[in-house]
Amino acid sequence: MNSVTAFVACLLILGAQGQPGSKSNKCKCYSYIGRISPKLIKAEPVIHYPSIFCPHTEIIVTTKADMKKCVNPESPLGRHILKNHNKQGKKGSVSTTTAGQSTAAI
Repeated sequence: MNSVTAFVACLLILGAQGQPGSKSNKCKCYSYIGRISPKLIKAEPVIHYPSIFCPHTEIIVTTKADMKKCVNPESPLGRHILKNHNKQGKKGSVSTTTAGQSTAAI
């Protein structure tokens, strides 16, 4: 009986060691574009706020060439996008759910 208990304990320890300590590998943005002209942005930016999956705020824009690019939230464009998004949220025109991290227009 002791060998079975020891075997199960070893499996639990090995399984716990295999779990990642940080969930940051689930982030969508690994690099950011330096600059982009607002005229080249095709659709409204998608904003992903920090969550248990990724500890960073991520802003993803779609260009007119149908390419998705990540904008640094600390850049002038990133701060402008976040500021405008926060203004829209205060007016009640945009509803953000934290569970799905999605934005829906009302």
